[in-house]
Amino acid sequence: MDETPQQVLTRAARARGVALSALSRMLGRNQAYLGQFVNRGTPRVLPERERRMLADFLSIDEAALGAPAPVSEEVAVPWLTVTAAAGTGRVADERLIRTEPLPRAALRAAGIAAGDASLIGVTGDSMAPALRDGDRLLIDRAARRIGARDAIYVLRRGEAVMVKRLALHGDTIEIRSDNPLWPVEHVAAAEIEVIGRARLLLRRL
Repeated sequence: MDETPQQVLTRAARARGVALSALSRMLGRNQAYLGQFVNRGTPRVLPERERRMLADFLSIDEAALGAPAPVSEEVAVPWLTVTAAAGTGRVADERLIRTEPLPRAALRAAGIAAGDASLIGVTGDSMAPALRDGDRLLIDRAARRIGARDAIYVLRRGEAVMVKRLALHGDTIEIRSDNPLWPVEHVAAAEIEVIGRARLLLRRL
């Protein structure tokens, strides 16, 4: 069974031959400070500066004294088997096939919470030149509300999944492609399901 920070501190202090009261004074605290931490759980967590000082003095890992685990700089973003067609649509199959590590900072800059991010591939040319066949989109699955100002979304229409510009016009949704060869459509909101908004384009040079 793993030791608690209190047990680690007690054992390390005993091994070093130093009293908790002396360690408390080293921290600039009253001599009962660490005794209260060990016996009463007050404070519940040692402040970072004090953890570091104790860990250095006692030659132990700061994590053993309750330091939080470091946050990974990368997020494993799920990659779905479905491709969003920049055209008439591809039959949906949203099984997770793998994850791809992306910098946490990139998701933060795009305004996407780590748990709401997904990657999806693009096929077809209806969204050219903005999107090309083979592009990848980082989508925000929490951003499903369509506004009056158009934005690029991944949507499901019937059994097909596609990527289009969507805008709300009264009671209808305008579905628009960037490629002028594709017609503009207006449909009832109930006819589509928004999977998420495209936030970031990932393209190989």
